[in-house]
Amino acid sequence: MADIPLTRINAAPEKAAAIRAAVRAVGFPESSRRRLASQKDAAAFHALVADPLVSGPIYTLPKLVTVEATRQFIARHIEEQARGEGLLLLEFDEAGALAAYHDIQIWPEYAAAELGGAIRPDRQNAGAGGAGAAAAFGWLFEAIGVDLICETAALDNIRTRKLLERIGFRLLGEIESRTPGGGARPSLYFEMTRAEWNARQPSTID
Repeated sequence: MADIPLTRINAAPEKAAAIRAAVRAVGFPESSRRRLASQKDAAAFHALVADPLVSGPIYTLPKLVTVEATRQFIARHIEEQARGEGLLLLEFDEAGALAAYHDIQIWPEYAAAELGGAIRPDRQNAGAGGAGAAAAFGWLFEAIGVDLICETAALDNIRTRKLLERIGFRLLGEIESRTPGGGARPSLYFEMTRAEWNARQPSTID
């Protein structure tokens, strides 16, 4: 099994400290449709990820998606944010229903991150997933300050592979991803650096 990220460049101590501080400082105004997950969101989060169409392709979720398991999943991410090493962000629709989540793992020592998550099935295939993922990658580079983002996808997850390649990720091959229960899942592995991301952004020079 492979521990990610595969590319590991040690960040300067001040760089790693700045990333940890940025992760700890993440928050959103009450008017935002996005917020950090808390235990009050456990029931809504469980209802989202209990749907096999949502959780089926995602190896980082508990194998048995119970309410208690989702509570523990949220609690772990709260602890990770306190260490500057992870975030669990929830997005809500116009009616206030949970529409998507972002599961972010941070390795400050390598200035690297991984973004996972899913959107509600009724909002898939409408362009929202790709636009949301691109915005999230940009935020990780620009606001959190990472220099590398790595991503994985199940071997048969053609939709995610096409999305990542369209955004600019490089496919580096196959790995065995570790699952929360101690097992493994064959995965495609992708990376994109800050320089590669910046090169794909529209120029601001007239």
